[in-house]
Amino acid sequence: MVGRNGEQTRLADFVRAPDGQALVLRGEAGVGKSTLLDLTARLAAEDGHLVVRATGVEAETGLPYAGLHQLLYPLLPDDGPGQSGRQLNAAARAAFDAVFGEMTGPPPPVMTLGIAVLNLLSWTASQRPLLLVLDDGQWLDDASADVCGFVGRRLAGSPGVKLLVAVRDDIASRFDTTALPEAAVGTLAEADAARLLDRNHPELDRQVRGLVLDQARGNPLALLELPAHITAHLASRPGDRAPQDLLGPHGVPLPRRIQAIYAARLARLDDSVRAELLAGALDGATARPGDGPAPTTRYRMRDVDEAVACGLLVVEPTTGDLAFRHPLVRSSIVQLATTDQRRAAHRVLAQVHREHPERLATHLAAATVDPDERVAAVLEAAARSATRRGGARIAVDWLTRAAELSENRADRARRLGDAAYVAGQADRLGQARSLAAAATAPGSDENPAAVLANAYLALYQNGDVRATHRQVVSAVERLRDSGPAPGDPVLDRLVSLLLAVSQYAGSRTAWQRTHEVLTSLGDLGTERAWLYGSTWSDVVRHGAGWSEPVERAAAGLEAQDPWDVTRLAVSAYHLDVLSPLRPYLERVVDRELDTGAMSSGIVMLHLIMLDQMAIGQWEAAERTGHRTLALATERGHALFAHQTRAYLAQLAAVRGRAEEARDLQATVDAWARPRGLGFLTQIADAVGATAALSAGDYETAFLYAIGITAPGAFRPYAYQASRTLLDLVEAALHTGRAEQARAHALAARDTGLPDLSPRLALVTYGALALTADDEDEAADLFARAQSHPAADRFPFELARIRLAHGIRLRRVRGGAAARAVLTRAAETLDRLGATAWAERAHAELRAAGVTPHPQAPAPAADPLTWQERRVAELAAGGLTNKEIGEQMRLSPRTVSAHLYRAFPKLGITTRAALRDALTRLGRHSAAP
Repeated sequence: MVGRNGEQTRLADFVRAPDGQALVLRGEAGVGKSTLLDLTARLAAEDGHLVVRATGVEAETGLPYAGLHQLLYPLLPDDGPGQSGRQLNAAARAAFDAVFGEMTGPPPPVMTLGIAVLNLLSWTASQRPLLLVLDDGQWLDDASADVCGFVGRRLAGSPGVKLLVAVRDDIASRFDTTALPEAAVGTLAEADAARLLDRNHPELDRQVRGLVLDQARGNPLALLELPAHITAHLASRPGDRAPQDLLGPHGVPLPRRIQAIYAARLARLDDSVRAELLAGALDGATARPGDGPAPTTRYRMRDVDEAVACGLLVVEPTTGDLAFRHPLVRSSIVQLATTDQRRAAHRVLAQVHREHPERLATHLAAATVDPDERVAAVLEAAARSATRRGGARIAVDWLTRAAELSENRADRARRLGDAAYVAGQADRLGQARSLAAAATAPGSDENPAAVLANAYLALYQNGDVRATHRQVVSAVERLRDSGPAPGDPVLDRLVSLLLAVSQYAGSRTAWQRTHEVLTSLGDLGTERAWLYGSTWSDVVRHGAGWSEPVERAAAGLEAQDPWDVTRLAVSAYHLDVLSPLRPYLERVVDRELDTGAMSSGIVMLHLIMLDQMAIGQWEAAERTGHRTLALATERGHALFAHQTRAYLAQLAAVRGRAEEARDLQATVDAWARPRGLGFLTQIADAVGATAALSAGDYETAFLYAIGITAPGAFRPYAYQASRTLLDLVEAALHTGRAEQARAHALAARDTGLPDLSPRLALVTYGALALTADDEDEAADLFARAQSHPAADRFPFELARIRLAHGIRLRRVRGGAAARAVLTRAAETLDRLGATAWAERAHAELRAAGVTPHPQAPAPAADPLTWQERRVAELAAGGLTNKEIGEQMRLSPRTVSAHLYRAFPKLGITTRAALRDALTRLGRHSAAP
C-alpha cells in the first residue's frame, strides 16, 4: 500500500458509505488493483459486511452468464436457485432458474434479470451489509457485464449494497460503456516506487536497484518480481554486469515481461503440480470468495504446496482457499502448457461440468482429438442453445468443431453448412464462405450452404438481386428434387433467402417466379414460408388472413432463432401490427449486435425505427436511424446502409426538411436503380412525393406518386402502392384531378384495404372522405376514420385526415365548426415536428378566426456534450473510430455511439458534413 493513501481513503469511504453504490477501478496489469480489492474486502469484512468475490475468466468470455453465476451463487440457498426462498418472488426465481440452467428456455432480458438481482441483493443486505468484488472485469462475459452495469447504476436505491470492479485499461470491455463511477489506479511516483522496492528488497546493490526502477516504471508488481529474477540471472552468469536487455527493450509490454518471470518459476515445478495449476487456470480458480460459500462446480486444486512456496499461489487466510497470486500467473500457466497438457486439463474439467451443457461443450471441444459423434452432438446442442441466447458467434465455433468431430461425411457437411449459415447471420461473411466451401464435396454440385453464404454476401454487400435470385431458385429446385424430409432446415433457409431477395427486387417477374417455386414444394412448403411470401410480396393481393398467424407466432418469440424473429417482424410491419413485437426487439437487439446475429440485429434496428416513425416517436427514430447507418457502413453492408438512408429520407420528408430528404433520395436512387432494387427505388419515389407535398409542390408529388402506381389501381408487387394512398389522393385533389383521386379512393375500398391492416383502414376512410362529393357521406367517413380503434397508433396520418376535415368544415360550415378539429390537428403536427403540415394547420386556424398565441422562443439546439464534441472534432479531422478511441481511451464502439448521438444534434447524416456543422455550431455559440 505504499503510495496509495488517496486510493485507501476513497475505498474506506466507499465501504463506510450508508448508501448503495458502485465503483470501477481502472489501471494497467500489475499496478495494484487486486491488492486494492483485497484491502477493500478486508475493511468490509472487519466492518461486518458479507463479502462475495468473483473473477472474470478469459476462457469463459463466450459463455453467457458465467460471471453472474460466480457472483450470485454464494447468495442463493444451498438447495439451489430453484428453491431460493421467500426473499424472491416467482418472477425472480424464474429469472435465476433460466440463467443457472435449472430450466430450459431462453434467459430473461437484462432489465428483468437486473431487477431480480437487485431484489436478491437488497434482501441479502437487509440481513447484513454486502460487498460484491469483481476482479479482471475485462474478461467477464458480455451478458453478465450488462447485468452488472444495470445493477450498478441502480444501487443508490439499495442501501447496504456495494459493487467494486477492477478492469485493465489496455483491454476493451463492456465496463467501458456502463457509465459507472470510475477511479484510475496509476503507477507509483518515483519516490514511492523506490520506497516500495527498498522495503521489500533492501539487499539490492546500486546497479540492480537502478535497473529494476528503470524497468518497472512505477508498476508495483514489477517492483516486487523483477529483483529476484535479475539477481538469479546474475548469480548464474557472474561475469554479466550489464543485464539491461535481460527482459527485452522498453517496447515489449511490461505484462509480457512479468509473465516471462512466472514462466521461469513454473518450468521448475513438478509436472503434476503444473497440471493442477493448469486445470485451475482454465476453470477460473482465481476468485477469493471472502466469507461467502463458493460455487461447488469450480475446480479445486490439490497438492500444490510447491506452487505456494514459490509465490505462484496464495492461501486465503479466512477460508484456506487457493488463488493465483496475480492474473498474469494464470495467463503464464496457460501459455506455457503444451497442447496435450491443455487437452488433458479440459478432459478433467469436462467431468467437473458434465451437468452444465455449455461449459461441458467448451471443454469437450478443446479436449477431443479424434472424431466422436457423442461429443459432436453435445456441441451441436450447445450451439442451438447459444444462438437463441444471443451467442451466435460462439455457436459458429461450436458447430465448426462439431463438424470436425463428426464420424461421417454427411454429418460433417450438414454441421459445416449450419456453421456457415449462422456465421453469415453473425456478419462473419468471409468465414461463412470458407465454411460453405469446406462443406462442398469435390466434384459435386454447389452445396446449399455455399449458395447461402455466397448469396448473402452478394445481397448485403452489393445489392445483387438479379443473379442471386436465379442462383437461389436453382438451389431450391435441386434440393426439392433430391427428396428432402419435411421441415429440412437447409430448404427452409434457402426459401427464406429467396423470399428476402424477391422482396428487395420488388418486381412482378421475380415474385411470380418465387411463388411458382413455393407452389412446387407442395407439403415441403411451411406455413412460415407462405406467410412471408404473402405479406412481403403484395399485401394488397395476398395479405388477407395473415394477421392472426403473425400474432400467434409472436406469442413465442423467445423460443425462436433471431433471424426467424426478424422475418416474422417484417411480416408484422407489412400488416401494420409491428408495435406488439417491438418491446422484444428492443430487449434483444444490443445482444444480437454484440455477440449474436449482426445482420438480424441491423434488421431489428430498421424495424424499431419504422415503428418509431409510425407511432410518432420521430426524434427517437432519427437516433435509431443514425445508429443503424453507422453500423451498416462500418460493416460494409451497402444494402442496409442505403435502406437506412431511405428511411431517414422518409423521416426528413414528413418533417418538412425537403432538401435533406431529396439529397438522401438521390443517393439511394442512384445506387438502387441500376441494381434493380425495386424495394428501395419505390421508397425513393415515395420520399419524392412526400417531400413535394411538404413543400406544396403538388404537381411534382403527383408525378412521383403515379410512378409507384396508377390512380385507381394498386400495381402488383409494389409494396409502396398502398402506403402512398393518401399522398396520391391529396396530390391529385390539389392539381385538379378530382376524378382520379376519387377513383383511387374507391379502388382502396373495393380492393379490401380496410380489412388488411388498421393503418390501411384509417387512410382508406380518410381518402374516401377527402374525395366524397356528398357532405353527409364525407362527414360520416371522416368520423369513421377518426374513431377507428387504432387511429391513435398512427398520429401523422390521423392528423393529416383531421387537417383535411377541418379545411372542409371551414369552407362548408364556417370557422366555428372547424376550430376544434383544426386545433387537434395542429397540436399533433406541432408535437411531431411536421413543420409544413403544422404551418398549414395554423394558417387554417387563423382563417377560422383563432388568434394565435404568442410563439415561445424556439429552444436552442441541443448542445453536444464535451465528449461528443471532442469525438466529432477528431472525426472531422479524418481520424477513424479506432484512432479516436486510442486518443481518448475509448473503445471504437463507444466512439461510434457518441457520433450517432452527435449527428442528429448537428443536423447532419455523414462524417463529411462534420466540419461545416461544427463551424456553424461554433459561430452560434459565439453569438451574443
